[in-house]
Amino acid sequence: MSSYKAPLEDIRFALFDVLDAEPLFARLGFADVNRELVDAVLDEAARFSETVLAPLNAIGDQIGCTYDKASGDVTAPPGFKQAFEQFVEGGWIGLTNAPEHGGQGMPTVLGGVLTELVDAANLAWGNFPMLSHGAVVALEEYGEDWQKDVFLKPLVAGTWTGTMCLTEPHCGTDLGLLKTRAEPQADGSYSVTGTKIFITAGEHDLVPNIIHLVLAKLPDAPPGAKGISLFVVPKFKVARDGTVGERNLVRCGAIEHKMGIHGSATCVMNFDGAEGYLVGQPHKGLQAMFVMMNSARLGVGVQGLGLSERAYQNALQYSRERLQSRSLSGPKYPDKPADPIIVQPDVRRMLLAQKALIEGGRLLSLHAYSQLDIAERSQDPAERERANTLLGFLTPISKGCLTEWGIENTYNAVQCFGGHGYITEHGIEQLARDARITTLYEGTTGIQSLDLIGRKTAATQGAGLKLFIAEVEAFAKQHEGDSALAEFIAPLRAKCTEWGKLTIETLQRAASNPEELGAASTDYMFYSGYVVLAYWWARSVAAANASGRSQAFKDAKRDTARFYFARMLPRTLAHKAAIEAGAASLMTLDAGAFGD
Repeated sequence: MSSYKAPLEDIRFALFDVLDAEPLFARLGFADVNRELVDAVLDEAARFSETVLAPLNAIGDQIGCTYDKASGDVTAPPGFKQAFEQFVEGGWIGLTNAPEHGGQGMPTVLGGVLTELVDAANLAWGNFPMLSHGAVVALEEYGEDWQKDVFLKPLVAGTWTGTMCLTEPHCGTDLGLLKTRAEPQADGSYSVTGTKIFITAGEHDLVPNIIHLVLAKLPDAPPGAKGISLFVVPKFKVARDGTVGERNLVRCGAIEHKMGIHGSATCVMNFDGAEGYLVGQPHKGLQAMFVMMNSARLGVGVQGLGLSERAYQNALQYSRERLQSRSLSGPKYPDKPADPIIVQPDVRRMLLAQKALIEGGRLLSLHAYSQLDIAERSQDPAERERANTLLGFLTPISKGCLTEWGIENTYNAVQCFGGHGYITEHGIEQLARDARITTLYEGTTGIQSLDLIGRKTAATQGAGLKLFIAEVEAFAKQHEGDSALAEFIAPLRAKCTEWGKLTIETLQRAASNPEELGAASTDYMFYSGYVVLAYWWARSVAAANASGRSQAFKDAKRDTARFYFARMLPRTLAHKAAIEAGAASLMTLDAGAFGD
């Protein structure tokens, strides 16, 4: 079974040394959120993740959820319900929610840290409370006053959980094709009928009531995505005064048999005239759902990060202990029958790739979460607008790259273990299987890529990109005379110049051929991700040098940054070449010519 230790030293370094979180919290009005409080939160979150959740990870994978066809009930794996009760008792679900709804009002960036620790310890378990936060955010912004009064407190407390019901059997990304209908009733409610699939935590035994946010169409809905409305549909009916009534006409029709996350209930949900209430304006449901989805996308990116961290920890430990052959330059441990495999250059390549993507990716993620805090709390309208723009730009990079790197990192961990990584005993193959879903739900990598190059770049004339490059340039100017950073700043500046030029050229080609955006999108996302991490590695070296941390810690940051710039940042060259190749080589072959 794989083990897990919360990487608190690096998390604290990222928060306090690189991102200057403490003065940011004070400036945003989090008056009581000082270093002492944050340290206490981190310590307790680490304890819960390491001692309660991590031991249940293999159990959830081996036993999974069980489905009772007769009743439609779903039972979570052994220990999951008890762990959830402890999570609720500790107030963790409402960590970042508003105090008026029972939350603790902590910064969102701390919620991002909590998500990493939970999902690294037990991703399948972490899926049960994950979407409740998005449901709260959507209801806070778009719900009627009575809906806020009735639904928010139990969701924030964790006595109820929430879901997001979008996908249908015939309708995935193109929500304009959905068939679920909502018929208005005389009492102001709606009768919701349809089938939704791939619904995370759609049915389970952890709480007595589940609140489904469901996309459906009204009888007078215009065609396509413009005709979608959002409805809140509880498992047990809830009156406007908060009274919980009889079982609603919503039932789990099946749970999916999946490649990974076996401990997470992925449900087919049948709504057969279920009582629901309209959330927001008619035909404006996508606006409310995107609030929920964007929150979830940041969270899924962190899932990839958490799995990467756990896989790396176990691969590193195994590589230090596994004795096999000798170093190419002669024995490094002559008193042992063989050297540990960590002396081998190729093993070090895999370990360093994991370390570089994890520690850089953690800063990418936490920086995005910090922009969410600024967008919600800053007193300066211009600063809020800037943070929203930057957050929009970073979200698809964070979700897309961190999950794809999660697959790479768990793959490399399996490789470090060799054949022992392929068997279940060490638990590494589970991490690789679990990681695979993260590139798919809440929008596939292709969807994130199109979002980045289309909605977040082409449609905004590169607004987010310009803000990020300006931030890089401000950092570069600040450290122009620092000889310890010269080896990083010069290539970083050059890469940002290339990034801007490549973006302009791609958008120019797309002006005459829209297929160019789709053809470039995935390579553009990866290119962007690698440049973003180069910035965070340069900043990490600067922050480490300025800190009071040990020389060993400073050297590790510098040496990992050197590895990243020498061996990983050059991946942008291949992505640049693919982008510049254009759409022709992808679109020339006739669809029928692919084969029978």
